Amino acid sequence: MRVLQDRLVVRRLPEVEMKGGIYLPDQARERPAEGEVIAVGPGLVKDGVRTPVGVKVGERVMFGKYSGTALTIDGEEALILREDEVLAVL
Repeated sequence: MRVLQDRLVVRRLPEVEMKGGIYLPDQARERPAEGEVIAVGPGLVKDGVRTPVGVKVGERVMFGKYSGTALTIDGEEALILREDEVLAVL
């Protein structure tokens, strides 16, 4: 897979299970807003100058709850995000 412009592919990190409390079905649980970057595009070109992406493959990032476009890669859920949808690098 080759990512274009300022896009990232992020694999969601597994959800931390709480012991005890109320049982929630999978559909009602909040999805984690944290993931690992697995692919990075070359950067956005503006006025003929390419600005590199400030996130690297392997870094953990936080993103908004409804950010990105979901896709499945090798049976694993991932997201394609724009660089400006990343809230923080952890």
